[in-house]
Amino acid sequence: MSGLKTGIIGCGNISPAYFKATAQLNDLDVVACADLNMDAARVRAEEYGVRAMSVDELLADPEIKLVINLTLPQAHAAVNTAILNAGKHAHCEKPFAITRDEGKAVLALAEEKGLRVGGAPDTFLGAGLQSARKIIDDGLIGRPVSGTAVMACPGHESWHPNPGFYYLTGGGPLFDMGPYYITALIHLLGPVRRVTALNSRAFSERIATSEAANGKVLPVEVDTHVTGILEFHSGAVITMIMSFDVKKHSSHNIEIHGTEGSLKVPDPNHFHGENLIANGPKDDWRAVPLIHPYADNMRGIGAADMAAAVRSGRAHRCNGEMASHVLDVMHALGESSDSGQHRTITSTCAQPAPLPADLVFGELD
Repeated sequence: MSGLKTGIIGCGNISPAYFKATAQLNDLDVVACADLNMDAARVRAEEYGVRAMSVDELLADPEIKLVINLTLPQAHAAVNTAILNAGKHAHCEKPFAITRDEGKAVLALAEEKGLRVGGAPDTFLGAGLQSARKIIDDGLIGRPVSGTAVMACPGHESWHPNPGFYYLTGGGPLFDMGPYYITALIHLLGPVRRVTALNSRAFSERIATSEAANGKVLPVEVDTHVTGILEFHSGAVITMIMSFDVKKHSSHNIEIHGTEGSLKVPDPNHFHGENLIANGPKDDWRAVPLIHPYADNMRGIGAADMAAAVRSGRAHRCNGEMASHVLDVMHALGESSDSGQHRTITSTCAQPAPLPADLVFGELD
């Protein structure tokens, strides 16, 4: 079965993971790449055996039916709009957009055009988080009632070659890493009903120490420590910390506590990881085997799921409604901190369907 002809726009730091993973998925056939920097496009094209094109050439190519948007966050909505206006399905990196209105406009355009739109993260389609979903769905910890979600580090300026955008509007720990955690929680618990938060920032500017940007001054426009409480329509209440102001911590990535037990969930930034459950205070944590084979770095699996859904007519899992809901939740956390009040989430989305447990590697149906 030949995959849907696909192009990639944006040939930066994250693109190799997409090229490598999508080459293993039968529903996609990546044939071209583009970047505003044509040299970057040519490097990736030669490396992965595809055609280098300008952005306009890629969008005009009638062979290409789906485009993966790996541009900077500030360009996501504009590039998604151009993709849809070119008559192609769009799957973009996170976040879905910078503002709610941008996200809503992209959703409306996709509906008007009869096209699919969606976005990362797709790590919840990996073996680690799919296995966590099965544990919850099978009732092994009872009804989920509470939990924690923690991503805390000193920031990205020590390793990233171009870290400045992480501290500008649309960046920060919430918009950079929050989509992984909030999407994982929606996958496990369903949509969010209400949030409250208290945010802060430790520095007004930072100094890059990575080799490529060493000594560069990085203005900080966004909060770099976010403490939030998320109430889900299911009734579960999750305490979440997203921070670039923590040197080291010992908290687990995600824990879900149910009426019959507790679950340690793998890092939602990855596709693999161990699920551990305990059903009583004196129990040792015990590992639960992973389901399906997608445990490697499979970035792009969400785009492949979209392609499979186009073929079969079903809903795709990394859909724009969920990505827009995540964006709404992130904005509400900031508004709650600023106002000192709860924020009710006016958007919603369907809890994505789990993947079949018996998948053959390369397939998604």
